[in-house]
Amino acid sequence: MEQLNLRGRTLFITGASRGIGLAIALRAARDGANIAVAAKTVSPHPRLPGTIYTAAKEIEGAGGNALPLRVDVRSEEQVAGAVAECVRQFGGLDILVNNASVIQLTRSDATELKRYDLMHDVNARGTFLCSKLCLPHLIGRENPHVLTLAPPVSIEPRWFARHTAYTVSKFAMGLLTFGLAAEWKAERVAFNCLWPRTVIQTAALTLLPGIDPLRCRKPEIVADAAYEILLKDATTFTGRFCVDEDILQEAGITDFRPYAVDPGRPSVADLFLE
Repeated sequence: MEQLNLRGRTLFITGASRGIGLAIALRAARDGANIAVAAKTVSPHPRLPGTIYTAAKEIEGAGGNALPLRVDVRSEEQVAGAVAECVRQFGGLDILVNNASVIQLTRSDATELKRYDLMHDVNARGTFLCSKLCLPHLIGRENPHVLTLAPPVSIEPRWFARHTAYTVSKFAMGLLTFGLAAEWKAERVAFNCLWPRTVIQTAALTLLPGIDPLRCRKPEIVADAAYEILLKDATTFTGRFCVDEDILQEAGITDFRPYAVDPGRPSVADLFLE
């Protein structure tokens, strides 16, 4: 059954201290949702804005209830403790957003093994771990969703040619989500992926050489698309690879200019989309 809004729903969002994760949290907060801010940053970073505490303050200012939780998604103990604390604080769990991710766009000869491990530990293993530990609390909820920020899977060689390690880690997130959707369809837990049509202006933008920040879109476009997905009927809308523009068009939103950093400049297409 599709919902009208997210009021009273509880979301566990990884990487929610900034960027797309925070934007998704703030969109849900406007409905009066409960948000567990699960991220690593607890003190100000010299180059990256936001901590779990500043994010919680913004969420509460937007009308939601926030629970800042220091979580490294590579740690089973930390994720388990954070999920348990979220359930204790808010009385349950309705939605998991697997947003935490690591990016490095280098060929294999320039990719250190420790960086390879980090991308796969956070992107692939973290998605699986968070999904696994949240599932017992999602089963039986009214409209439970797991949303993962991952692209449609493609075997087009050009997506591998310059950064195989990163590409495989992101496609692993998508394949895991697709598999979990099949595994848990009978229990009515929805698993879907979401990816932006264009590059989004976030802290990760510094890792994309040659991208003009003025030709990007704001994180709010992904947040609004995520919101639309999380309102859909979990029993029927599952196992999908969604693109933000497509989801918003289905919801009747066709003017994307308000999402542009500079509406006068054409947006740059994101990775993995034709």
